[in-house]
Amino acid sequence: MNLDTRIAAFIVLGKFLKQFHSLEKTSENQSLNKIFFDDFNDLILRQKSLNGWFTEENVRNAIGEIAAMLKADKLKKWLDTYSIPDENNRKIGVIMAGNIPLVGFHDFLSVLISGNVFIGKCASSDNTLIKKIADILIHIDPEFKERIIFTEQFNKNTPADAFIATGSNNSARYFEYYFGKYPSIIRKNRNSIAIINGKESKEELAELGKDIFNYFGLGCRNVSKLYVPKNYDFTPFFEAIFDFQEVVNNNKYANNYDYHKAIYLLNSEQLLDNNFVLLKEDNSLSSPVGVIFYEYYDSITQLEKEIQAKLEEIQCVVSQTKFTFETVNFGAAQSPQLCDYADGLDTMAFLNQL
Repeated sequence: MNLDTRIAAFIVLGKFLKQFHSLEKTSENQSLNKIFFDDFNDLILRQKSLNGWFTEENVRNAIGEIAAMLKADKLKKWLDTYSIPDENNRKIGVIMAGNIPLVGFHDFLSVLISGNVFIGKCASSDNTLIKKIADILIHIDPEFKERIIFTEQFNKNTPADAFIATGSNNSARYFEYYFGKYPSIIRKNRNSIAIINGKESKEELAELGKDIFNYFGLGCRNVSKLYVPKNYDFTPFFEAIFDFQEVVNNNKYANNYDYHKAIYLLNSEQLLDNNFVLLKEDNSLSSPVGVIFYEYYDSITQLEKEIQAKLEEIQCVVSQTKFTFETVNFGAAQSPQLCDYADGLDTMAFLNQL
């Protein structure tokens, strides 16, 4: 199974998945649709009953982002930067997170397209979609059947040559203890921030709303902290994000919003509140669901130095202002490119050097 064959299979997979974002069947997927379309669509609709955070909109959005990655030109551009042999055949254990739908897909793709064997342990909160996608990929090219394994736990019966593990700071210590003797990528907690300069248009601030509220703010690429100029007027920001008010109709989100509002009020904390999200001045980067922390700055130059010192804790920076570190445009935080590796750790380079 050579590299070109693997790429071709993922391109077909991408075309199939695209239908579930656009909600429009296409004739080029006719053979796959006969077998998988209805089952996969039903699985999407069942996700909220399995995980209350996985609404249909969020699941379809995640699938759409994956489909956008799996285009021939994007895959070729990504892979051309590496020297990938036709066969690597290393067994790679992958412990996947489950905070947002299909968050482990990039690792799944990287391991398989690099010619290795994927041995995946799903998070209990997201353990059906990726398995169904694996079934579809195996149908597209049956040679993947020997290269995709799912396991409930890693032990002597599921040996691996290397590990990729994603979790919290606490679970990272567990991963390092058990997998530290193997070549490994171990990812920890990270958060994303937005830097506002006060000159943003209403449209740009509305796009920032996507970075905050997509997936209810549960992703490491979701903005959890705003840096704003001294004496910044939040009125335009609240007006721009008004269309995201429906997040509070989700019971799990609403419970978080109500709980933290009650706690902050009991502690006499100063809050800005628009009835679906709380803004609280706080130095921390990580805010609870339903809350956005903010911090004032006096100087962009001084702020840049402060952010530089915290980059190990930050997944991405959203801003229209240019800095020495990399930034993404408003609305693009949850649309990473294939080369936008979690925690800045190049998964493909890691796999190729094994």
